[in-house]
Amino acid sequence: MGNVIIIAGLVLIIFFAGKSSIGHFRGEGGCCGGGSGEKPEKKKLEGKKIGEKIIYIEGMHCEHCKNSVENQINQLEGAVAKVQLKKNRAIVSMDREIPEERLVEAVEAADFKVVRIETAEQ
Repeated sequence: MGNVIIIAGLVLIIFFAGKSSIGHFRGEGGCCGGGSGEKPEKKKLEGKKIGEKIIYIEGMHCEHCKNSVENQINQLEGAVAKVQLKKNRAIVSMDREIPEERLVEAVEAADFKVVRIETAEQ
């Protein structure tokens, strides 16, 4: 009888842990220890847009992840980011030339990995 109770308890624990994990990877609820996170400030380019870069990013799962990446990229002068969480990428509009290394550094400062960067067609 005692074994049945222990097994039933373990099954319940595994069930709820699995349910929580699935929601996490769908972007539901908080992750990365930040809950909903701080929304990125609405930023506009100071000058005329001269180009766009598409940064493919590994490791983003939720709104908090999205906001972290947008905030880091938006700190760069001449760059405005819009993260597309479901596509694991950031579209960065620029009003001046920004070296790709600086974009990579900004994403890595948010603790994510850049897979590749493409120049968007105008």
